[in-house]
Amino acid sequence: MDENEKKRAKFRKNSERKLKKDDITIVDTKDARKAVVATALGNAMEWFDFGIYSYLAVIIGKVFFSGVTGPLQIVYSFATFAVAFIVRPLGGMFFGMLGDKLGRKKVLTITLVLMSLATLSMGLIPGYATIGNLAPILLLLARLVQGFSTGGEYSGAMTFIAESSPDKKRGFFSSGLEVGTLIGYIAGSGIVTLLSYLLGPDKMLDWGWRIPFFIAAPIGLVGLYLRNHLEETPVFEAMNEEKHEENKKGLIKKVFLYHWPQLLKGVVLVLFFNVVDYMLLSYMPSYLNVVLGYGETKGLLFILIVMFIMIPIVLLMGYFSDRIGNKRLILGGLIGIILLAIPSLKMIGSGSNWMVFLGLMILAILLATFEATMPSMLPSLFFTEVRYVALAITFNISVSLFGGTTPLALSWLIRETGNKMVPAYYIMAACLIGVVTMLFVKETTGKALRGSAPAVSEKHEIAEILEDPGEALWWKEEKITIEEKAAESEDKKT
Repeated sequence: MDENEKKRAKFRKNSERKLKKDDITIVDTKDARKAVVATALGNAMEWFDFGIYSYLAVIIGKVFFSGVTGPLQIVYSFATFAVAFIVRPLGGMFFGMLGDKLGRKKVLTITLVLMSLATLSMGLIPGYATIGNLAPILLLLARLVQGFSTGGEYSGAMTFIAESSPDKKRGFFSSGLEVGTLIGYIAGSGIVTLLSYLLGPDKMLDWGWRIPFFIAAPIGLVGLYLRNHLEETPVFEAMNEEKHEENKKGLIKKVFLYHWPQLLKGVVLVLFFNVVDYMLLSYMPSYLNVVLGYGETKGLLFILIVMFIMIPIVLLMGYFSDRIGNKRLILGGLIGIILLAIPSLKMIGSGSNWMVFLGLMILAILLATFEATMPSMLPSLFFTEVRYVALAITFNISVSLFGGTTPLALSWLIRETGNKMVPAYYIMAACLIGVVTMLFVKETTGKALRGSAPAVSEKHEIAEILEDPGEALWWKEEKITIEEKAAESEDKKT
């Protein structure tokens, strides 16, 4: 028997071992709540920056691109913003590998610090009138750092919460991550709107626009404190005790060789989630203003109110996902958008304030089914040893290709076709693809994460699992297959 056959035999023997009481992790719900707050703060930081940059795009164009005139200023401003999406996949792979090798906590601390410093630095850079071409170059560098660090932030946050939560409450705890998204965007856009009202256009252009970027420093310090006081996830610690250093090599190669089916599923899940998300929260204010002719302030106010109402809805959806299952909730949201996207867009275009609000809320509630479930479903696609890097690759590639391009694609399609219903058709197409993909996605709600022992919040749950361990060990057959494929690959090389 050669070395690889011995490894396979040993692994199969260990995998067939019966589940014992000591294998099951008891998760303190207080620690899980701390993990949610600390990780959601980083996500809020990302969307805080997104909100302030989007709302200050015109001013940023005047300050940093005064060397050009007219519409080119805003084009250059948004082009600099878009650069962050280009480097996100690179940052995801870099920090994902570190997260699977060194631990989730360490990497999430690094990404938060980098995000905070990058956002703060944008408020410190002198304008074009002071240092010339160096101003836009420094702004571009800050955005590159922002995008690179963001690439490892959200995927790491999803991984950390999923691995720190009990299996039967993973949906509810993970939904807190998207609450951070909503709070960050509301805070960023709200602060810019308030400052614009208090200071007026001249003072905002002169120095007021810098204030929101300075707020990044205290947010980063609070986040750093919270993350430094977190414990590493029990799932990663358990894996780290069993794994040797040689098993942590070639992680990206392993993802593409042995986990590509899950990778493809994850890309589509992120696709329809982010297409709907960016359409409603990012593109809709421009759609209301430019396409439908509503006042700019009215459009922004509508979206802010909708996002505020979404916060409890997302948490409620997360609670329900633990009871009826992620898959059912996601399919319900997908079918809902396919059936209601056109009626909702017609309401939004009706001109009646109440009808506009109702149309937006219908889409917001359906989006909440994705926001509440994706942070728990996506980490469950991958095994612990590659979860961070696989999730980072999946999420960032899909966001960069499909999510971040949604506002641009919708603007271009409406201009070319002259059809105001394009946003409805666009999200319907994405959701049709999603429905087909969900047929091949397994339900993971309430089950142990792939490659991990069960995690519970109460001692009495241990006895229930030991009586019927089948569901708790559902992932082992898959794990054996993947390990055997790896061993066969090594045999061929030899």
